[in-house]
Amino acid sequence: MSDEGREQVTTPLVDEAVKKAAVAWVSVGGGPAYALWCLPLDGALLVVSGPGEQSAPGLADADAAEVTLRGDHGGRIVTWPARVTRLRPGTEEWATAAPLVAAKRLNAAGPAAELVARWADADCAVNRLAPAGRQVAGADLPADALAEPPREAPVVRATRKPFRLHKVRRR
Repeated sequence: MSDEGREQVTTPLVDEAVKKAAVAWVSVGGGPAYALWCLPLDGALLVVSGPGEQSAPGLADADAAEVTLRGDHGGRIVTWPARVTRLRPGTEEWATAAPLVAAKRLNAAGPAAELVARWADADCAVNRLAPAGRQVAGADLPADALAEPPREAPVVRATRKPFRLHKVRRR
């Protein structure tokens, strides 16, 4: 059996982190990582992106990505390369996975069946991120926080000075 036909064997750390994942930081093509809501299913993560959903630039058409997951206490515990597969409407994978993702989608407008239909009609992508390759964990993780200033976004507003009802004396 060729390596392409064989499922990648993952470590217990990756398996456990995937099972508990609700948010994953996903980077495509060496670009910035985006925090994305995800749903674990069969050892992989399912991510929905597109119009009316979360923004994941480049993920819909990608073959590979880098996924970082956090542990129980909120810190990064593992980073692994992922094989990205886009689930297409009308396939057996879509029929199985899309309703499960829609049922777990918080704050969805309408029932899960309508949400699945909207994803199929719109330019939305349901992607499966499966572990593929060597993980980076423990001592191999970078020592620094990798924190960055927030990226520019149209929803960001300038902070106003707080309103004061009475004059405040300066000392």
